[in-house]
Amino acid sequence: MRTIFDYNTCLELIDRIDKLSGQSKAGWGKMNIYQMLKHCTMSEEMILGKKPYKRLFIGRLFGKIALSTVLKGDGPMKKSQPTHPELKIKGNGNVEAQKQKWISLLKEYASYGNTNYIHPFFGKMTLDQIGQFVYKHTDHHLRQFGQ
Repeated sequence: MRTIFDYNTCLELIDRIDKLSGQSKAGWGKMNIYQMLKHCTMSEEMILGKKPYKRLFIGRLFGKIALSTVLKGDGPMKKSQPTHPELKIKGNGNVEAQKQKWISLLKEYASYGNTNYIHPFFGKMTLDQIGQFVYKHTDHHLRQFGQ
């Protein structure tokens, strides 16, 4: 399974992000390009330990099952997955700045080693699960916007 911890996979994702523009339109979902980029940068900040989010009660009940479903197989994530309430973005902003911030954050996974990470929905995750999830989440949103 693909992982953000693979150098070439990370470079491929960065190349796909570079192809996004302010005119990129979503194939599904409610987010515009800026909102997706901001959502993804906030998600990376969360996983990289820069900004924690409160653990969701529903995640305590179903998080592990949901994680195994998301990570099952090599296929992409399903369209229109639920989003943590704090990661829902409104408004507009600087698309290019968000692209560069996302790329910078993805590069930080080259030195990632947090073996105690607890996702607000999925709960405690192994490094393998984190690497696979970050890849799938990134791929999901890039596909959403035609990349």
